[in-house]
Amino acid sequence: MLTGSMDKEYRVYIAGPYSNEDPGRVAMNVLGAIEAGDKIARAGYDVFIPHLNHYWHKFFQHEYDFWMKQDDAWLEVCDALVRIGGASHGADEEVERAKSLGIPVYFGVEEFFHAQI
Repeated sequence: MLTGSMDKEYRVYIAGPYSNEDPGRVAMNVLGAIEAGDKIARAGYDVFIPHLNHYWHKFFQHEYDFWMKQDDAWLEVCDALVRIGGASHGADEEVERAKSLGIPVYFGVEEFFHAQI
């Protein structure tokens, strides 16, 4: 069960697939992360969607490690991580990092919401 109440900010990190050789697949991955984040945000939580860095990267390219460092800085201050579906080495690393920080990990938006009951 979630211990955070809506009296305090409760920050949720969205982790899921991003990279792909097919630009259409990348767009779908970004959309999937935004959809998951939007559902959680509409329920009153503060959401960090690292997939939105896709747009930053369009204008100012950086190496993979740069993005992972940015994401990790935000992950460290989140109260929960929601792992959305799809194969992703980076998202799997984020799950392990969250666990090492004692941050609860939920596999999907529904599991996250179910934990609030």
